[in-house]
Amino acid sequence: MKRALVTYAAPLLIGFAAFNAASQATGQTGPGWISLFDGKTIGNEWDRVGETNWRVEDGAIVADKRTSQTAAHLVTKAKYKDFQVYVEFWASDDANSGIFIRCQEPTAITARSCYEVNIFDQTRDPTYGTGGIVHFVEVNPMPKAGGKWNTYEITAKGRQITVMLNGQKTAELNNGLFAEGPFTLQHGEGVIKFRKVAVKPL
Repeated sequence: MKRALVTYAAPLLIGFAAFNAASQATGQTGPGWISLFDGKTIGNEWDRVGETNWRVEDGAIVADKRTSQTAAHLVTKAKYKDFQVYVEFWASDDANSGIFIRCQEPTAITARSCYEVNIFDQTRDPTYGTGGIVHFVEVNPMPKAGGKWNTYEITAKGRQITVMLNGQKTAELNNGLFAEGPFTLQHGEGVIKFRKVAVKPL
């Protein structure tokens, strides 16, 4: 009887594992997804605003020494209106970073001209810290992203913007202030790494 149960359960477990792996993979490589980083070079899909030591190490985009007065950004050359963004990132505990979407001034990136999905565990005011949308959606309690790999899944469709951090919804916004624009990867302080970056126009 025990052998029969094991024989029956094994294919189910294998099937579940395969389904789970496939579900995770679709978050970055399914139909319609466009990869913006090949794990080897920072390609031609990005413009640079501000100055930091962007480089590729161990399959990730890394920055840890900003030299410009303001934060540095990798800015997509393409503009996006309705889309999903999938990003895997690692941040040091003191990192100040974020994903800025629908930016209106691609050469002057601020949280006043984009929606900023924050990565900032040690911000003095945690109201709009990690998981929040700066100036728009508070996050309480604020999740911590420092010292580990995390995923951001950001969906923008019309006025609706949804932020998922590590599979949990942290922010939801209904706002039409910014309708279209590029998105960016930011380095402000500390160490930030981006391992996977993909976008899916909707």
